Amino acid sequence: MLNFTYFGAMKPVLSRIGDDMSSLTGVRAIMKDIIETLRAGAGQEFINLSAGNPLILPEVEQLWRNCTADLLASSEYGDVVCRYGASQGYQPLLEAVAQDFNQRYGLNLSDRNVLITPGSQSLYFYAANAFGGLTTSGSLRKIVLPLSPDYTGYGGVTLSAEALVAYKPTLDIDRAAHRFKYRPDFNQLEINEQTGCVIFSRPCNPTGNVLTDEEVRKIANMAAAYDAPVLIDSAYAPPFPALNFTDMAPLFGGNILHCMSLSKAGLPGERIGIAIGDESLIQTLECFQTNLCIHSPRYGQAIAARAIASGALADLSSNVIRPFYQKKIHIVEAALDQAMPDTIPWYLHRGEGAIFCWLWLDELPITDWEIYQKLKQVGVIVVPGSTFFPGLHEDWIHKQQCLRISLTGSDMELEIGMKRLADVVKQVY
Repeated sequence: MLNFTYFGAMKPVLSRIGDDMSSLTGVRAIMKDIIETLRAGAGQEFINLSAGNPLILPEVEQLWRNCTADLLASSEYGDVVCRYGASQGYQPLLEAVAQDFNQRYGLNLSDRNVLITPGSQSLYFYAANAFGGLTTSGSLRKIVLPLSPDYTGYGGVTLSAEALVAYKPTLDIDRAAHRFKYRPDFNQLEINEQTGCVIFSRPCNPTGNVLTDEEVRKIANMAAAYDAPVLIDSAYAPPFPALNFTDMAPLFGGNILHCMSLSKAGLPGERIGIAIGDESLIQTLECFQTNLCIHSPRYGQAIAARAIASGALADLSSNVIRPFYQKKIHIVEAALDQAMPDTIPWYLHRGEGAIFCWLWLDELPITDWEIYQKLKQVGVIVVPGSTFFPGLHEDWIHKQQCLRISLTGSDMELEIGMKRLADVVKQVY
């Protein structure tokens, strides 16, 4: 038996990196308040429109059950679960991804162009620190977010916080329809010899924005001039989960890393991220992964290989997942159009994809955090928009005027929630 003398709570001295990485950023900091609200409000019914967790759709769950049953019955089960694998990923999944994309998009990929990671968040962590931060010569390579707001998780991926820089967008506003859209401001965007890599989501979490092909190519060409990789976060893009509500196609080649996740395709618990790109970029990220965690979990990879190779995942994505959430966004749009008065300068971002709506309350008399608190009092939980501007350090009142609304509520919850939101907005103005 070991005997320990207890001296009280441990307070180790943290390194600078330890200090940065032990702090919660963005929505993760807000989620603590949301969890405490739900616990403290025992007996009170909340319409929780904060979650990024996808709903469990029966057809999608059944697909993963079927793939699991097939794996359990196969001779490869022991090899998948009971043995280490290659750092790059499970070979049948690498081949399934390459073959699917070659056939679907007319590419010429080999398995060497694909990397499997434990979720796409880890992929951005690898890239942000492999291509961004301090170089061996001591210079600082920037991680550029060309269109802010963007995914809150980018705020926590770098070990050099000063390396992250974001740029304000231009706003296309349709005042009569109460709609707007963010666009990259190429007059302000700087990509130069200090740029290590570029990251953006398409479709965008939190706004649902989809950058045009022309905008993507322009960003990629600007970065290519300085050999900077461009990571396109395609967690909501086609072919799976295909949560795009406007026509779009993934772009490949050159310095572009197409980054995917199977989380919104019904597999968030297994943490499956996929990167497709130039072999040299894939090798750099693979080495990073080897040093960090050896390889991604193989069970999830094995069932994903079956779902992708059979074509079932792409079919369900376009025929089940997309129409399900597209209906939800129409419900929110209709409810707000009916409940919000024309006299208030409110604008909903064009719903082009993802599983969220983004509401801008121009000239809001209070902050986004304060209206978030008022909405909790009427039983509605959303997410304050200011958490979605990582890397944008300048003062901009717009950051405190927005709310992210999740589409993961029931149809009735969305309708009731928007009516309550409209009532609170009227009172505030």
